[in-house]
Amino acid sequence: MNEKEKILWNNFEEYFDLGLRAFNESKYNSATTLFFKALVALSDLIILQKENKIPSSHSDRFRIIEERYPQLYSILDRDFPFYQDSYTKKMDKESAELLKDDIERIKKMLEK
Repeated sequence: MNEKEKILWNNFEEYFDLGLRAFNESKYNSATTLFFKALVALSDLIILQKENKIPSSHSDRFRIIEERYPQLYSILDRDFPFYQDSYTKKMDKESAELLKDDIERIKKMLEK
């Protein structure tokens, strides 16, 4: 694992661990935000490993994923509204749990 991969993996672990802590404390807005950031860190790791680059912005990331990784795109596209809603709405356990489950799905994509 190179230095950039280590940074992305460490960022993922930090977001995920803090997300789990928030989830376990029923702080679902924070959990949703942190789980989505964890999803993005994993997505960037996939892009780095397969494309040898890190996206420069959200739009760059989503464009690459939409064009080259349709399965990953379908997950992020479905989950992004939860992340957006976490700023202005009260999130529930089910929404946060969905993102948490999607993290496991994306981790499996990394193993391939």
